[in-house]
Amino acid sequence: MATTNETQTEAENAEAEGEGGAPAKRKLPLKLILMAVGGLVVLGGIGGGAYYFFSGSKSVPAATAANQIKPPVFMDMPEVLVNLSNNGTSERTQYLKVKVVLELPDQEMTGQIQPVMPRLMDTFQTYLRELRPTDLDGSAGLYRLKEELTRRVNSAIAPSRINAVLFKEIVIQ
Repeated sequence: MATTNETQTEAENAEAEGEGGAPAKRKLPLKLILMAVGGLVVLGGIGGGAYYFFSGSKSVPAATAANQIKPPVFMDMPEVLVNLSNNGTSERTQYLKVKVVLELPDQEMTGQIQPVMPRLMDTFQTYLRELRPTDLDGSAGLYRLKEELTRRVNSAIAPSRINAVLFKEIVIQ
């Protein structure tokens, strides 16, 4: 039996070595090839992304950048002086004096706002007269006032819109 096994082993070795006596080429497993190709694809994607990110065209022509960013236009509103609501309490009457500026997206908006200026002033007067002194306490109160005035201006000049209402002066006395 030993001679039969030895002959079979020698025959297998001879087949493995091939005719020239050199060892036969071993085939790489398909999984290993696919993993290597996948790794190269991933590395190529990362490298390409890094190249695009770091060497992308960051320089925008100055004329194009200047055309895209328009400086805002500011329009002064007349000063508003109102007495604040005290809801029938016996406290002394308090007054609110406000100077605001409208921040407009472009110069053409001034032509749209001028004709409706009396409506805006009426809107400001009627809203501000209903405020109580406690409504204006702290920065949160002033922020709410600013947002409400912006909303009221935008509704008065619809469909146009302003960017913001900015305070120049606020006095509560």
